[in-house]
Amino acid sequence: MTDLAFASARQIAAMIRRGKLGCLEALDHAIARVERMDGPINAVVVRDVERARKRARRLDRRGESTGPLHGVPMTVKESFDIAGLPSTWGIEAYRGNVAQTNALAVDRLLDAGAVIFGKTNVPHLLADWQSFNVIYGATNNPWDLSRTPGGSSGGSAAALAAGFSALELGSDIGGSIRQPAHNCGVFGHKPTWGLCPPRGHSLTGAAAMTDISVIGPLARSAEDLMLALDAIAGPDPGESALRQILPPPRGRSFGELRIAVWPDDPIGVTDAAIAGRLRELAKFLKREGAKVSLTARPAFDATEAYHLYLKLLGAALGGRQNAAEQDATRARNAARTADDTSADAILDRHMVDLPHGGFLALNERRHQLRRLWTAFFEDWDVLLCPVLGLPAMPHMPEVPIWQRRVNVNGHEMPFNDLLFWPGLTGGYHLPASVAPLGFTSTGLPFGVQIVGPIYGDRTTLTMARLLERAWQGFTPPPALARAEG
Repeated sequence: MTDLAFASARQIAAMIRRGKLGCLEALDHAIARVERMDGPINAVVVRDVERARKRARRLDRRGESTGPLHGVPMTVKESFDIAGLPSTWGIEAYRGNVAQTNALAVDRLLDAGAVIFGKTNVPHLLADWQSFNVIYGATNNPWDLSRTPGGSSGGSAAALAAGFSALELGSDIGGSIRQPAHNCGVFGHKPTWGLCPPRGHSLTGAAAMTDISVIGPLARSAEDLMLALDAIAGPDPGESALRQILPPPRGRSFGELRIAVWPDDPIGVTDAAIAGRLRELAKFLKREGAKVSLTARPAFDATEAYHLYLKLLGAALGGRQNAAEQDATRARNAARTADDTSADAILDRHMVDLPHGGFLALNERRHQLRRLWTAFFEDWDVLLCPVLGLPAMPHMPEVPIWQRRVNVNGHEMPFNDLLFWPGLTGGYHLPASVAPLGFTSTGLPFGVQIVGPIYGDRTTLTMARLLERAWQGFTPPPALARAEG
C-alpha cells in the first residue's frame, strides 16, 4: 500500500466511501509508517494512537459517511489544544501543560470525519523558521535531513512530505504555514485574517485574536486545502451567529485570470533559482492565455509596507513575551544604533514599551495600505511572488535568531531580513496559498506564493489547483518514495 502513504485526503476519503478501504486500515497504515520511519525526521512528536483507533473503529461500525474527511488520518500542529494531550509550544515551563478541551478547529475537523492521531513539532514559542525546542528536539526535512523543514509549522509540512499524515492544521504570523510548505514541497494556505477562529490555539486561553496571526491547512494537494478550509472556516459560534460565504473564484482557468508576477525585489533579495523559475512560470501562464504582468505592483512603497509589517509584527509578538524576555529585548535595543533598519531592530523596537496611541497610528496606516492592496486587486486577480528568499536552510539550533546570517546570491544578510515576502502580504491580512514551483540544482523543493484580495481565498486556492494540474504537483522525497509502505 505504498501509494496510500502519498494519497490525498480526498482520495483516501473516496476509497473509504466506496468500501475499498476501512477507516482503521487507513489509520493503521499511517501509524505503522510513522513508527517505522519518523525516527530520523522527528515530525510526529505527540502520538494518540489508541484513542484514534477507537474512533476509527466507531467510524467503521457506523458505515455511512460523517463528512468530507470521513476516516482520513491526520495530525495537527502541537500548538492546537486536544483534550488530554500536551500543548507546550516547545516551552520548557509548559512541559506538563495538558489541554482540557479541543481547539475549535480540531472539533470542526472531527465533525468533518477526520481521525486525528497525533501532533507535530514546532519551534520554541512558534517563533522560528526551523522546528527545534528543548522538549521534542529538532525536526529534519524529509528531502535533506541536514536541513530544516521550516517553522513554525515545520513538523506539519515534514509529516505530509514524508507520507505520515494525509492532512495538517498549522498557523501563520510570519510565514509559518507558507515557509514550511515551500521548504517541503507541499501545499499550504494562509487564510484571510479572521476567517478561521483560533480558539484553542493559545497557551493562555486568550479570547482575543492575535494581530496578523491565522490558522490554516497544509496538504499534499490544493483540493485538500479547500476541503480543510471549508471545515474550519466561519465565525466562532461562541461569539456570533453570523455565517460567512466566501466569494467564488474569479476564474476557473488560466485564460480567465489576470495575473501579476513579482519574482524578486531589491528589498526582498531572492535566490536566483526561485526568481528565475517564477519568470518561467509567467511565460507559461501567458502561453496558456492568462493576462500576465511582470511589472504591476500595488501603489505604495514596498520598503514602507515591509517596515510597517515588521512594526506590527513586533507589537503582536510582544504580547507573548515574559518579563525576562522583555528585559532582554530592551537590552538589545539599547545596544543598537538609531539608524539600524534591520528586521531585528525594527521588531525589537516595537516589541516592548509601545504606547497604545503608537499602535493605533500603525494600524491606521496599515488600513490605508490595505485599501491600496484592494485597489490593486481590482485590476489583478492574483499576485504570484516568492514564499521566502531561500529554499530549506541548514539547521541553526544553537544560534539566537538575531545573530543568524544567511547568504542569498552571494549577499550576506540577517536571517530575519527574509521576512519581506511573508510580511508584505501577511501583514495586510491577505489570503495566500502556496503551491510547488520547482527544485534547486541540488534537488530541494521550493514553492510559489499565490496572493489574493481579502476574502479571495477561493481564488488563490483555485490558482493553486490549476498550477498543480498544469505546472507541478506534490512529488514525494525520492528516498521516502522508495521506502516500502
